[in-house]
Amino acid sequence: MAQPIASSKVFETAVDALAGLPGIGRKSAMRLALFLLKQDKERTMGLGSALIDLAENACFCKTCHNLSDTDLCAICANPVRKGKGLCVVEDLRDVLAIEATAQFHGLYHVLGGRISPMDGVAPSDLNIESLLDRIRLREFDEVILALSPTMEGDTTAYFLYRKLAEYALRITTLARGVGFGDELEFADEVTLGRSILQRQPFEQTLRN
Repeated sequence: MAQPIASSKVFETAVDALAGLPGIGRKSAMRLALFLLKQDKERTMGLGSALIDLAENACFCKTCHNLSDTDLCAICANPVRKGKGLCVVEDLRDVLAIEATAQFHGLYHVLGGRISPMDGVAPSDLNIESLLDRIRLREFDEVILALSPTMEGDTTAYFLYRKLAEYALRITTLARGVGFGDELEFADEVTLGRSILQRQPFEQTLRN
């Protein structure tokens, strides 16, 4: 079915840009564009400025790969959080989810995904070497494998467990408060917080 042609090319360009966002269909994009048109010009321009600022100035922490405004993110730069464990997560959304629980006070390492041969994601595609570099500095006595309890998450956790086994540190994983197949970012704060507090040795999950 042919798409209706708007009388404004500027409007059409905005709709096309919004429709390119994940989860936004063309009809939703048109509604958003019309909504923005009805707002004060300053509000719409403020949104545009925020997006430009995001594109130009947001970066990734060179240590943990978390989202940051500088080379070192605020979490890594906080001296109070050092020496309290390293929490390994899949992506940035997991950091936000765990931070919202206020139950973990250590540092993070963002892998940037999970091993998934079906999707063509190999260990070399993830931030695993930089994780091992941090472990070799022996600044941590515990590594928490806080990966989503999915087939790919469990595969990634086991791969990391094998890689970390040679180091003298405690390797733990989240308690199974989060149901199998669920993503961490969608777990409620209470459940996720309890899973962190009740974490267990990774070896125990291999026996279960």
